[in-house]
Amino acid sequence: MKLKVFVATLACLAAIGAANAEERLGVTVYPGAKYDADTSKAVKEMTQGETACFTTADPVAKVAAFYRTQGLKAIGDATGEGAMFKKGAVDVTIQSPWMNMKSGAMMKDTLVSIVKQPQ
Repeated sequence: MKLKVFVATLACLAAIGAANAEERLGVTVYPGAKYDADTSKAVKEMTQGETACFTTADPVAKVAAFYRTQGLKAIGDATGEGAMFKKGAVDVTIQSPWMNMKSGAMMKDTLVSIVKQPQ
């Protein structure tokens, strides 16, 4: 019973985190993607913009197709390893594989980085 409550609480917090990111950044978070606090912090330090990073097991092509349907402008062509999109001052970068900046390990899932550039 306690495990079910814990899992339900984590799911609610993840949904709140995604909704908060969408509200702050103005871009929809890829459905089912999980917030990555460590990567968000590292990317924020590099860009100085508001940042939220998420991971998903879905391939780059599927994630890129989602952002195309959201009306974001593609920057260049998507590849099997990455894609970039823009909406106003917001940049969305999709990568797989990607390097975990904390551990240095190469990750095989897909990273979605959403960065709102300071204005």
